[in-house]
Amino acid sequence: MDSNVQLVRNILKYTFGLVPVVAGLDKFTNILTDWTQYLPSGLVDMLPFEPSVFMMIVGVIEIIAGILVFAKTRFGAYLVSIWLVLIALTLIFSGTYLDVAVRDIVMAIAAFSLAKLSENKLKA
Repeated sequence: MDSNVQLVRNILKYTFGLVPVVAGLDKFTNILTDWTQYLPSGLVDMLPFEPSVFMMIVGVIEIIAGILVFAKTRFGAYLVSIWLVLIALTLIFSGTYLDVAVRDIVMAIAAFSLAKLSENKLKA
C-alpha cells in the first residue's frame, strides 16, 4: 500500500478509535458538554429512565465502537460510520443542532473512507 495512503489510513484509524472512546467516556462525566441537550424531546418523553442514563448507554456503545476500530478496523469503521449517520438523522428529524448533524455526516464519510481503505489493505 502506498505510504501516503497508509498514513491517511493510520490517521483515520486513530481518530475514529480515540474520538468515540473519549466521547463515550464523556457521556458519564459531561465535561465536554451536557449530552442530554442533543436528545429530541419526543425521545426523552418515551424513555423509561432519565436521559442521562440513556446517554450512558450511548457512551458504552461509542466506547465499544472505538475499540472495534482498533481491533477490527474495517468492521469498526463501518459501525462508526453508520452510528454517525444515525445521530445526524436524529438531529435532522428533530430540526435541532443541524450544524452538528452536518459535522457528523462529514465524519461518517471519513469513517466510511477508513473502512474502504481497510478493505484495500486486506486485498494487498
